[in-house]
Amino acid sequence: MKVLLISYDNESLVQWFPQSNAYLAGTLLKHGHEVEIYSQDIHHYPDEHLTQFLNENKFDMVGLSFIGGYYEYAKALKISEAINNSSQRPFYVIGGFGPTPDPDYFLKKTGAEVVVMGEGEVTLIDLIDHIEQGKTLNTVLGISYRGENGKTKRNPSRPLIEDVDSIPMPAYHLFNIEHYRLSRQANIGKTDFAMPILSGRGCTFTCNFCYRMDKGFRGRSNESILEEVRYLQENYRINYIAFSDELLMSSIERTMSLSQAIIDSGLKFKWYCNGRLNYAKPKVLKLMKEAGCVFINYGIESFDNEILKVMHKVLTTKQIEVGIQNTLDIGISPGFNIIFGNIGETREILMKGVDFLLKYDDGSQMRTIRPVTPYPGSPLYDHAIEKGLLKDIADFYENKHTNSDLLTCNFTPMTDDEFYRAISDANEILLDNYQARIKKQMKETLHDLYIGQNSNFRGFRQT
Repeated sequence: MKVLLISYDNESLVQWFPQSNAYLAGTLLKHGHEVEIYSQDIHHYPDEHLTQFLNENKFDMVGLSFIGGYYEYAKALKISEAINNSSQRPFYVIGGFGPTPDPDYFLKKTGAEVVVMGEGEVTLIDLIDHIEQGKTLNTVLGISYRGENGKTKRNPSRPLIEDVDSIPMPAYHLFNIEHYRLSRQANIGKTDFAMPILSGRGCTFTCNFCYRMDKGFRGRSNESILEEVRYLQENYRINYIAFSDELLMSSIERTMSLSQAIIDSGLKFKWYCNGRLNYAKPKVLKLMKEAGCVFINYGIESFDNEILKVMHKVLTTKQIEVGIQNTLDIGISPGFNIIFGNIGETREILMKGVDFLLKYDDGSQMRTIRPVTPYPGSPLYDHAIEKGLLKDIADFYENKHTNSDLLTCNFTPMTDDEFYRAISDANEILLDNYQARIKKQMKETLHDLYIGQNSNFRGFRQT
């Protein structure tokens, strides 16, 4: 079967490498199928270009994967319209965390034939086998589809892929890596080339705002990870790895094992990962730094013990402070993620978060605070439905979730106006702090240039 996978445009100058498409492409190739990537992301093609492309090129299937979000939702509808307008419209399949929680809604909105729910590699191959053999789709695990009467049929879920090492490596050769490797990450050098890698799938925690559908964590072997790093270095000169899975630091043992394996391999590269502050122990961080780690992105979310319990973060403010200080002491930059507006939060709690960010800011990233969003599939979404703050998924996407920096639902005791005033004031403080730091750094550079007569200076203007 000839399959077209769409990498949609998110209007960034340098796009994030479409890992899901790369994994699917690798799996399709392994099973003897033809694959082509439609790179709207790199070329910023208008959506109408896809219609023309499909009119001029024959494909058996077209696939689109997307997450839940106001932009992704609107983009999925536009791309679907472009596909449906094609005179050679292929069999249309969608997947990802966006359509998985409510396949019936997305089948109707996009006109797709099938929603792949959850991991797509095994399911997609099974689906294609059924189509090629003329079988009915009612035995394909992990899909929802439009039946003969137009009603959605939802099949049982497919078990997770337990051996993630068995999944073929992403089909990097089908993508313009020279573009994607230009992405800028925390503490990356001007001449470094970066690419993301998944060290595992899933997460061991169950935060109330998370829409992840998979249960538990499944890590790749150290050997598999390092094989992929070596491939990227040898073929694309990659020297910065963004470990993009939800939680590389899934345990102390796992984190130390991978760090030691990187050291023992002799491979030299910078890297960052997503981490947990209860695992941010000096012995762990020391080994991570020795292995090349330059940044750890931490999900803090709130600096209040009661709200952390509401979120099911399994963290305390004491653990947060100790973990951040340990990270700074070892010489790794920490990322601070705080959101606002979970159940019962107040302005006073918000300002605790601001004070925390100001106290520990090392200037490696600009930090702002965003409202929490109850994405479909999350416990917070179910709470919003229960409390009458949302009617259903249509209300979420079509009425309430208009922007990730605006309220979808107000779970706080404040009015909407009070909420917006509080978060505006908080972010003004954080932005002023960031700009003051930049101004101070620029003045130091100025002094170094003219008073110190630094001949290595390369100019103030960067664009």
